[in-house]
Amino acid sequence: MLGYIIKRLIQMTIVLWAVSVIVFLMMSFTGDPVFMVVPIDATDAEIAQARRILGLDRSLPEQYLIFVKNMLQGDFGRSYVFREPALDLILERLPATLELVLVAMAMSALVAIPLGVYAGANPKTFSSRSIMSGSLLGISLPSFWVGMMLIFLFAVKWRIFPSSGRGETEAFLGVQWSILTADGWSHVILPALTLSLATMAMLLRITRAGMMEVTRQDYMKFARAKGVSRRGVLYGHGLRNALIPVVTIFGLQLGDLIAFATITETIFAWPGLGKLLIDSIYRADRPVIVVYLMLVALIFVVINLVVDIVYTLIDPRITVK
Repeated sequence: MLGYIIKRLIQMTIVLWAVSVIVFLMMSFTGDPVFMVVPIDATDAEIAQARRILGLDRSLPEQYLIFVKNMLQGDFGRSYVFREPALDLILERLPATLELVLVAMAMSALVAIPLGVYAGANPKTFSSRSIMSGSLLGISLPSFWVGMMLIFLFAVKWRIFPSSGRGETEAFLGVQWSILTADGWSHVILPALTLSLATMAMLLRITRAGMMEVTRQDYMKFARAKGVSRRGVLYGHGLRNALIPVVTIFGLQLGDLIAFATITETIFAWPGLGKLLIDSIYRADRPVIVVYLMLVALIFVVINLVVDIVYTLIDPRITVK
């Protein structure tokens, strides 16, 4: 296992290096950042001085080496808009996105897996077909429409939940979390539900397909013949063997929601990474965009490594090399 982890860490390093090259080239050919830091009426001399300070008067390979050197030191530059270190801005918004995504994924797993097990064990019943029809609806509905409908119903018409913002927060380990307060929970429910619906539907369908496959296996019949309860057979034997694809989708969706919760965060004015990214794109705040892209790449490679390790915990027959 240790050798496998070392090999994967080397692969992760290569992937992150490739991403850094792509991000650097992409940012280099998307406009001149000098005009974001100088006044509108700046003279040619002031523009040339700003270009020297930013290192843009050097060749492209030299700029990349400086970029990598600064990145390894945690220096991604200062935001052109907020005049603060770009990394600090990202880390400040990261907890808001993490708690929103984790609540959404918890909702998805708690609802989708039991319903998927039931639908897979009883595929021909009316209730099972109704569940699958609902999952198809969850996949098909666009998240922005779902978010607006939830706001209209639960915030405007029935006034049960607030429509925007993060609510009150409480510090834990030096970080502000809204899920530690009742007001924070009232604010997180609607955006988390919006995020969770598509993932919930996907996990439900994958769980159902896996359960339909494993219920035909001989070990399921043997377990039932030995007197194990139907619930014990389904959850103790069937679900564990059907979890491999579920874990895969869960991991991919976790990274996807962290990276691309932009629409939901914008609709609910949730102060997370997605909203910061949209604002940064509108204002061409290049340092913030660079940090965001590198962070997303790091999150995905780490999640893939964790998913591979979880495979071995779920099914000891799987070996990693």
